Amino acid sequence: VPTILVVYHSASGGTTQLVEEAVKGARSPQIAEATGVAVDVRVLLAFDALVDDVLTADGYLLATPENFGYMSGALKDFFDRTYYPCLDHTRGRPYGLLVRAGGGGTAAVDAVVPLASGLDWRPVVEPLVAAGDMTDDHLVAARELGSTLAGGMAAGIW
Repeated sequence: VPTILVVYHSASGGTTQLVEEAVKGARSPQIAEATGVAVDVRVLLAFDALVDDVLTADGYLLATPENFGYMSGALKDFFDRTYYPCLDHTRGRPYGLLVRAGGGGTAAVDAVVPLASGLDWRPVVEPLVAAGDMTDDHLVAARELGSTLAGGMAAGIW
């Protein structure tokens, strides 16, 4: 059974909303119906995610608010603690990225992508930036991102 590790931080609740929708998409019963494979989704706050959690997952969903034009300190801490121990053991695994931003959000994407690339994780979906006021479109897009990541893993595409 493929496992997605969701690692996130949320200060005001917006990122949590995106994560909840992405997890709904990843746990969609249609994925198992279409592929015959259910995907296990494990959700952890960034400060709680450990090296072993990363090593035992088959794919990743990272989610962060944009703070001062950067990823959250909690997600940065996650990378600080897990990057080198996981460097040679998680190459080629798929990942997706959610960013909740009051502004443009691209700076947070630009902060996370090089770290994921350094780990040689494969971006299999475009990062979702939910900028400005949270909308139903943002939530639908988060759900679709989760289902695309999980569906591809279940089908063995990535």
